[in-house]
Amino acid sequence: MADVAYYVELATKARGAVLEYGIGNGRIALPMARAGARVFGIDHSRPMLADLERRLWDEPELRERIVARQGDMRAARLRRRFALVLAPFNVLLHLYTREDVERMLARVREHLAPGGRFVMDLSVPMPEDLARDPTKPHHAPRFRHPTAGVVRYREFFDYDRARQILFVTQEMSPVNDPRAWFAVPLAHRQFFPQEWQELLHYNGFDVVELYGDFDKGPFRSHSDVMVVHARARRRRT
Repeated sequence: MADVAYYVELATKARGAVLEYGIGNGRIALPMARAGARVFGIDHSRPMLADLERRLWDEPELRERIVARQGDMRAARLRRRFALVLAPFNVLLHLYTREDVERMLARVREHLAPGGRFVMDLSVPMPEDLARDPTKPHHAPRFRHPTAGVVRYREFFDYDRARQILFVTQEMSPVNDPRAWFAVPLAHRQFFPQEWQELLHYNGFDVVELYGDFDKGPFRSHSDVMVVHARARRRRT
């Protein structure tokens, strides 16, 4: 995946340990550790962290390079600073209010070493998704689910314009047993590009790089992801 390679390169160039918000089961952390980085991670999901622990049993040489803890990214404090703080794969879209954003960014400031970078990626709101009829399914190609095998897949989109939250119901039906269908709910805050940059600015960060993909292409009107590098401004005394 392009995002994994992107973050691995950043981690190998960082002069110090890396903090990853939303470490999950190690999709990005494990490759970073294999490349030699020391990774600390925070995640809200105990099942995902349990899966990471199982994966580390298969690669015991990485156990000393990855430290993960369960916690809320708005509140968790690790009492150390990092050369690089990451918030990959839309983890920031789980901040649903301005207060949530402000609390999280305050924790980032506490964890960044002087001169360190905060790097994140967020999907760009797509008007066609926000305007979908919530009663009509959007069909997508079949794919192989990690536990259910090949599944038929469709989504329902319901956008709350007042709160700027897109609610997605992901319905999956195993090809071999359609009666065993199941649904996964998802709620993503929709941050528009200028809005997110302003939130960073008014919480003490300067955007130093902005890309529209993981190949460092320019951010343009048709970009569906924004990859943002930010630094914390020095506080005035």
